Amino acid sequence: MSRRLLTALAASAFAVLAVLGTASPAAAVTQQEKLAVLSSWTQTSASSYNAWNSARTNQAPWAEYGFNWTTDYCSSSPDNPLGFTFELSCYRHDFGYRNYKAVSQFEANKDRLDSAFYEDLKRVCGTYNVFVRPACLSLAWTYYQAVRAFGSLVISDADLERAAKLKADGERRAAAAAAANR
Repeated sequence: MSRRLLTALAASAFAVLAVLGTASPAAAVTQQEKLAVLSSWTQTSASSYNAWNSARTNQAPWAEYGFNWTTDYCSSSPDNPLGFTFELSCYRHDFGYRNYKAVSQFEANKDRLDSAFYEDLKRVCGTYNVFVRPACLSLAWTYYQAVRAFGSLVISDADLERAAKLKADGERRAAAAAAANR
């Protein structure tokens, strides 16, 4: 099924839910409805991330779906390496993994979940100045490669040291540029 079709189906499901409001106890959420919402919250786009994050901060309306909201964030790797805020990207990645595993559709969705994770990390990096952004993007790539290869985050000290050097170099360049502009 194409992404465009899945996105359209998810949007339709959201529209129906918005019109009907929260379903009554007698009208249980179907597997198809759960999958449509799950799919819409695990795409690579910023709007998908924003919809998931909105639901994360207000889970009550989604209780009937039985989503697993637990997380260990970035597993055994730093949640916010070198001060870069990867925590929520890791949370959404955990959400996708746990919920697709629960409905026995993980393998069919793993690549997209990992790609969405990488896009989330790159969006985080885009919020930092251009001088330290290369360090953030280096870590984002490393985190992505870890989940892609191993399904979990295990980042080495050498990876963190390499990114720390990139960040320090960027901070020095930023300071030099600021001094030159005075």
